[in-house]
Amino acid sequence: MNPTGLLEVTAVRRPTPRTVRVTFTGSGLAELEAWPDQQLKLLFPPPGRPVRLPSGDDDVMRWYQAYLAIPEDERPVMRSYTVRSRDRGTIDVEFVLHASADGPATTWARTAAVGEVLGRYGPDAAYRRPVPKADTVLLAGDETALPAIATLLSEVDDAIVFVEVADAAEEQPLPVRWLHRNGAPHGTKLLEAVRGASLGPGSAAWLAGEAGMVRSLRRHLVGERGLDKGVIEFTGYWRRELTQDDAPTSEDLADAREKLGG
Repeated sequence: MNPTGLLEVTAVRRPTPRTVRVTFTGSGLAELEAWPDQQLKLLFPPPGRPVRLPSGDDDVMRWYQAYLAIPEDERPVMRSYTVRSRDRGTIDVEFVLHASADGPATTWARTAAVGEVLGRYGPDAAYRRPVPKADTVLLAGDETALPAIATLLSEVDDAIVFVEVADAAEEQPLPVRWLHRNGAPHGTKLLEAVRGASLGPGSAAWLAGEAGMVRSLRRHLVGERGLDKGVIEFTGYWRRELTQDDAPTSEDLADAREKLGG
């Protein structure tokens, strides 16, 4: 499948007050192989302009070089998202409307309408991550991790699942334990729940959400619970007070080196 293409909006729904679920159709989606935690890049055009795509190329570095070669005033903004579900040539993607964020993806999602067009890169099987294999798997994240958790649940036999959301209105029909912030600092309820979870020596973990929160969870699981780093799959989807356009912090770089095995 060509890794680059156009996506057209065919439906927009609000499963919760702070979540926008967008259905896209596009060339090649019907042939898309499904796997859990399937990520792709969405390309948002500058206001008032059609989306301009780099030349299609199976090599990600050449594709990225072509992307950077697009003049800045025409270059789309690129953000990573997870496929929530797929059906007969369409995919669903969920956007979390962070209260204090007005980035290009959130701004677009607030007013998304049928007929609008974005670009995409992927999903690419080269970025497929393994599903943790263990007697018990801990799945833990905030609302941005929900699309991935929804797909992982069908792949994990014995899962302990915690999801932290703003309040009860943000719950979705999934078999997870919901944790409501209700004004508490982001990640505190999730860390409390994980601290109290019963995890045996054969356990593994999958963690995703705000990067600082994910780091705190990993430090607890490795330093206090004794889990080997190799059985913890983790992703920082977003950073408080920083966007994907901001330079990575030293902690971001350390996380990247660890994921690459360095």
